[in-house]
Amino acid sequence: MPQLDVAPRTQNRLPMAVAIQISGNERLPGIENTFTENVSVRGARILTQRAWRRDERVQVALLPGDFRAGARVAYCQRLRDAGFAIGLEFLEPTGHWVLDPSVAPERTLKG
Repeated sequence: MPQLDVAPRTQNRLPMAVAIQISGNERLPGIENTFTENVSVRGARILTQRAWRRDERVQVALLPGDFRAGARVAYCQRLRDAGFAIGLEFLEPTGHWVLDPSVAPERTLKG
């Protein structure tokens, strides 16, 4: 089996449930209100009921708040019970995200 070249994660993740709105699924259009599982300065792992394709472009909005971002789906993982977890990389962020890039979180997850 060929090995995939995967760049190592450069940002730490902080476990945090944040209410967000996600849209842009081509197969199941509409807006989904959901939560993050963990966050970083440049992305988040989000719980969702929809399957997403790797590299699919989505729109994310913080609920409540002024943060908005175009994002890229880095991965989509089927969860054991129901639904999916997706990793998002923020591409075009505006507003205030839950983490300030100038302050390093105290407790982080590596990997």
